[in-house]
This record gives sequence, structure tokens and C-alpha cells, in this order.
Amino acid sequence: MIRALILGGTADASLLAAEIARAGIDAVYSYGGRTRAPADQPLPIRIGGFGGVSGLADYIRREGITRVIDATHPFAAEMSRNAVEACAETGTPLIALERAAWTKASGDNWIEVTDVNAAVAALPETPANVFLAIGRQHIAPFASKPQHGYTLRFVDPPEAPLPFAADVIVSRGPFTLQSELEMMRRRGIAWIVARNSGGDGARAKIDAARMLGLPVIMISRPKLPERLRVESVTEVMQWLGHRTRLGA
Repeated sequence: MIRALILGGTADASLLAAEIARAGIDAVYSYGGRTRAPADQPLPIRIGGFGGVSGLADYIRREGITRVIDATHPFAAEMSRNAVEACAETGTPLIALERAAWTKASGDNWIEVTDVNAAVAALPETPANVFLAIGRQHIAPFASKPQHGYTLRFVDPPEAPLPFAADVIVSRGPFTLQSELEMMRRRGIAWIVARNSGGDGARAKIDAARMLGLPVIMISRPKLPERLRVESVTEVMQWLGHRTRLGA
């Protein structure tokens, strides 16, 4: 008997939840709790952290979890590392549903960096309009370059004052190429800072930057422990022993 835990928060995780619900698999969908109004899911939901590796291991044992699916954001490194350790501790099979990273295409002007601090350093000293497409948890280091005109885009309005002056767009994706082109032109964006999240849902800003000839400071994904990893919901469902109607 399968009882699955989905570590979610991504569009791929929502697609997976829908397939698991259709298949009648007993499962729980876990949100990290950073979004105030998370999307509804067709499965029981829990919200909030587990309390590190030991907390997640305790949850797996207490709830009788037999499979764990890490469908968190590619940059949710701490959660992914905790999942590897907790599953090893409890002997629970783990699979990661992780979209492929973006690769440079002809016309892309990427400056590839390893982390947020390196992204700050890569920005010019001359004032410019900058689109920070990196989420609210990672913006504080940019306060060291307050000369820029920053545009931020969040799913929820900020609860606390920002560490620097910025224009905030409150909106939930996915975004179209046309809307990204219009936003960048209207705001005179000259630089974009993005994380290499991969997938199609957030790619429009990268395509728009290419069309406009804008430089993109691209933050590489964090290094994670070795684990079974797939790129599609279909592959996860096969791992669970079920077929899927996706792509039919």
C-alpha cells in the first residue's frame, strides 16, 4: 500500500498532485509555507516546515509515508538535502521531480554566477533599471547597490519593509512572452537577475531578454546530493506503479 508525501510548491508538483488524485493514490501535499495563499490541491495539504531532518523523519514514520517525492523548487536546497537524509534514515524510497535547467540559446547574453552575492557583484556601478526575478527571500544583498532602480515581482505583497527602494509587481505566473516584453519596455529594464529555475512556466522573461538584447545575470543551481531524479510527471507515476493520462 502506497502512502506518498509530495514536497511541493511548484507547477510541476500541482500537475503531479492532480495525477496522483486521479489514480486514487493515498498522498499528502506539503507546502513550505512561504506563500500566504497557496494554490488549492486535490489532496490533503499540510503547510509549514518539518523541523529539519529529524522532524521530517519523524513525520515519515508517524504518518506511515512509504514514498517521498521531492517536487520543490530547484533552489529549495535545504529542503531537498533534508529529504535525502530523512529518507536514508527511515529507509523510504525518494524521487526528485526536477525540471531541466535552461541552457543558453543563440542571442542570449548571460553572465553566469554561483550565488546571489556574485549576482550583486556582477551588476554595473552605473545606475540602471534592474528586474530582480529571484523571489523575496533573496533580495537583501542588493541593498549594497541602492543606486539601481529595482523592479520586483512577488506572488504576495511584502509583509515587511523592503531593504531598498523598489517597484513591486504582485502577480502569479506563468507569464507570457508578450506580457514580459511589455513590462520590460514600459519600465526601461536594462538588466535582469534570474535563477536558473528551468521549465516553461518562468522562461518567458529569458526569451524576452534575448529579444530585447538585455544581459541576464543567471544564478546557477545549488549542488545537491545524488538522488533518483526525473523530469516528468509521467516518470514519477511510473515509479509509483501507475500509468498517467498526461501526453495521451
